Parts: sequence; structure tokens; C-alpha cells
Amino acid sequence: MDAGRQSDPAKGKARTTVERTSERELVITRTVDGPPRIVFEAWTRPELFQRWWAPKSFGLSLISYEADVRSGGAYRLVMGHPSSEQPMAFFGRYIEVTPHSRLVWTNDEAGEGGAVTTVTFEEEDGATRVVVHELYSSEEARDEAMASGSTSGWGEQFEQLDDLIVSLDAKV
Repeated sequence: MDAGRQSDPAKGKARTTVERTSERELVITRTVDGPPRIVFEAWTRPELFQRWWAPKSFGLSLISYEADVRSGGAYRLVMGHPSSEQPMAFFGRYIEVTPHSRLVWTNDEAGEGGAVTTVTFEEEDGATRVVVHELYSSEEARDEAMASGSTSGWGEQFEQLDDLIVSLDAKV
């Protein structure tokens, strides 16, 4: 449906693609240079997640992140920005957790209209192909998320994840 945005492969970085694949869905894809076990841990261990999730160029700080990463568990992250007096809370529950291969969670801060996010981790020649599907309640909800800028940081987030994976992989 939409060619989406891509990070610049000419800079030697892996390419992140963000595509509108239907009226209600965005799909983000990136190959991360590390095994699925380590990449999955970076998504599920709060002490690792906090090191890469907030795009630095956005000026956001991840104030706190709590997660009970299991099917039926919950998460809550709180972010701050210098231009806002009030921190922003994001929370939901895990619908499915399949170690090293799949995560599915709700985004409940938007109420009943919140997106459902599915992330898969597939091994590809020693690297991990990460595919993020964000399914919104409507085309309008998807467009609002895109207009708010909340979907524009994926390339930078994945670059930060790449840097973290390199440091973790070196320790293994």
C-alpha cells in the first residue's frame, strides 16, 4: 500500500522499513545483527529495554519501565519530555509471549481504540529479522498515531538496539 520510510542504507546501517500494509496496520521490519535469543532479551528484560527504546533525538527520557513479560502479564512505561510538565504513561498487557520468537501486547493507554502490537523474531544467517505489526482499531487511529510522530522513531530505535546487541553479543 505504501512504500513507507527507510533508514539510509548508504550509511552502512541496516535498513528499517515502515509500511502501511492495510487501512489499519503498520509493519516495521529490520534485520538486527545478533541471534534471536539476545534480541528477544533486549525486548523483554526491562534493564535492557530501557537502554534502547526511547529515540534519543526526540528528547525523551524513559523514566521507568516495569514488565511482567508472560502471557497475561502487564507492562507500564513512563516517559518524560522537557516540553511537558506531565510524564506520559504507556501500558497494556501481554497476550502472547513465545520465548525468542514472538511477543503480542495491547496498548491500553488509548482505551478501547489502542493498537495491538505483534513482534516476531526470525533467525536469518546468524542475524534476527524483527517484524513489528501494529494493528489499530481503525484507519483514523493509525493515521492519528502517524501524525503524532509516535511511529517515526523506529529507525533510530533500531539503531540504538543494534548498538546494544553488539555490546551484549560481545559479552556472550
